[in-house]
Amino acid sequence: MTLNVFKIGGSIINHSDSLEHFLHSFCSCTEPKILVHGGGNQANEWMQQLQLPVKMHEGRRITDKTTLRIAVMVYAGWINKTLVAALGARGCKAIGLSGADGFSIPAVKRNPHPIDFGYVGDINASTVHVTFIQRLLDEGFVPVFAPITCDASGQLLNTNADTIACTLALAMKEKYKVTLRYLFDREGVYHDNGESPLPILSKNQYEQLRSRGIISDGMIPKIETALQALKYGVEKVTVGTTYIHL
Repeated sequence: MTLNVFKIGGSIINHSDSLEHFLHSFCSCTEPKILVHGGGNQANEWMQQLQLPVKMHEGRRITDKTTLRIAVMVYAGWINKTLVAALGARGCKAIGLSGADGFSIPAVKRNPHPIDFGYVGDINASTVHVTFIQRLLDEGFVPVFAPITCDASGQLLNTNADTIACTLALAMKEKYKVTLRYLFDREGVYHDNGESPLPILSKNQYEQLRSRGIISDGMIPKIETALQALKYGVEKVTVGTTYIHL
């Protein structure tokens, strides 16, 4: 049986037309599915209103205690429940979750060396509570995961949504034929000239484009986790409408 893991971010969430198009196509998918969402732009907006600095490194957020509280409120609160409600209104039995719920995605606080990301969680597919998630899918529910996890002590942690999507895909491939889809507001990864997306992106191409700054910021974790998913056995990965192969 096929399982589709979808990941969306702020480029879709923050634009009503893009979000409406996504919700329609997502609900049209009749196969088992999981939605993972980010929404970094909204967290940034709240931080700017509170006159707090936004700190990022290669597309990943550096999270102190105050930033963590905002991330939990925005991601696991407003964005997650808004998406769940919108899906429910379209007849989709969505259930909002974070990695802390059911201890479904256990995490460990990231090592502060060489860069201290603060309250950021690292996760591993081998520790994902696959049985819990599969039971939800078997009952017809659609899990909607916010990018928040927790460690064994109960400490909440901010965790990159691209990483969560990849980790879920790797964990669930033991039970399903998994397709991992990173969706955003462009067709895929573009050439140097920006006129058309690459039909296939190899690891070598990625490294060349990154070294020249063509792939940067939030695209870095997206492509790196996509390549990781393929390397470790996920059936198919798409970014926008572009297929990625090792």
